[in-house]
Amino acid sequence: MELHGVLSYTLFLIFLHVFVCAGESVRANEHDQLTKKPNHHHHHHAHGGLRPSKLFVFGDSYSDTGNNPKSLANSWKAPYGLTFPGKPTGRFSDGRVLTDYLARFMGIKSPLPYKVRKYAPSKLRRGLNFAYGGTGVFNTGNLLPNMTTQIGFLQRLIKDKVYAKRDLRSSLALVMISGNDYSAYTSAGGPAQGLPAFIMRVVDQMAIDLKLIHDTGISRILVATIEPIGCLPKETVSSSYQQCNETVNLLSNFHNQLLQQAVTTLNNKTKDSSFIILDTFSAFNTVLNSKTVFTGSSKFGTPLKPCCVATRSDAFCGSVDENGKKMYTVCNKPESVFFWDMVHPTQAGWRAVYLTLRSSLNLIYY
Repeated sequence: MELHGVLSYTLFLIFLHVFVCAGESVRANEHDQLTKKPNHHHHHHAHGGLRPSKLFVFGDSYSDTGNNPKSLANSWKAPYGLTFPGKPTGRFSDGRVLTDYLARFMGIKSPLPYKVRKYAPSKLRRGLNFAYGGTGVFNTGNLLPNMTTQIGFLQRLIKDKVYAKRDLRSSLALVMISGNDYSAYTSAGGPAQGLPAFIMRVVDQMAIDLKLIHDTGISRILVATIEPIGCLPKETVSSSYQQCNETVNLLSNFHNQLLQQAVTTLNNKTKDSSFIILDTFSAFNTVLNSKTVFTGSSKFGTPLKPCCVATRSDAFCGSVDENGKKMYTVCNKPESVFFWDMVHPTQAGWRAVYLTLRSSLNLIYY
């Protein structure tokens, strides 16, 4: 979403107007969430609840652990997977992503990517990952399954009796999108003044999808807020990675305000507080603003600068020319950099985000 100049200004004015109108009810809600004390007891929640033992994931490259076709995705090429496990696994990072850390919190192995379910039927007990990099709530111009289709995959497995009601009762869902709907909108030439209405459509569809997941019988549904898109390297490259594009961050902010409201409404309707906001947006900001690397006290040189950078404007991290020569460079210490490529965090980045969010994960007990 390279939104600059006139576009930015129009957007800014529109959002300013929309915010003033939309902000009030959300703030009251946030206050309630902040004043609740997290319960740090490991296996049991305050309600004497149980820890979910299965994880079902719906989303895009922020949570995909290998669903994308090898022919399509850079995530299957070196240097992806460089840190863990040392070769590409289809994760859009140098190593683990948030899905892997969430599974670790639950005390289970990361769920298998949906596309390999046939080869390891015994491993379906820990859930499945339906997330496909590059997808959105709506279609985003590729032939990959959007969120409704991903949920359809689970519905089909339930119909085929792969998962029973009691399996779903002891399950957690993660729903996480990083903005492919919005980049598809702008690359298709969608006008800036149409963005607020489009964001509303995206969040309305998310609410429908969240209800579908709830209707399968899954007891806890983590709904991630969208990250500060204006802080992604693809948006900060124009300032030599010096500062976030705050205009573009308004878009994330608006999406998240609407999402908060949608989740509150769903919780009121379903009466069982199944839906829990996972505030990725705040976690990214906290980590990027902390200026000290999560591994210790060493300072980030330029926290917004990615580790893997293309050396040509028509190349990406992972691209090679016709002679097999790399068209990218990789930093020396991915473990002390937050962003891996122009869009995705490193394993260290995801771990820092996870550690920031960990206290709020006590709400997943059912």
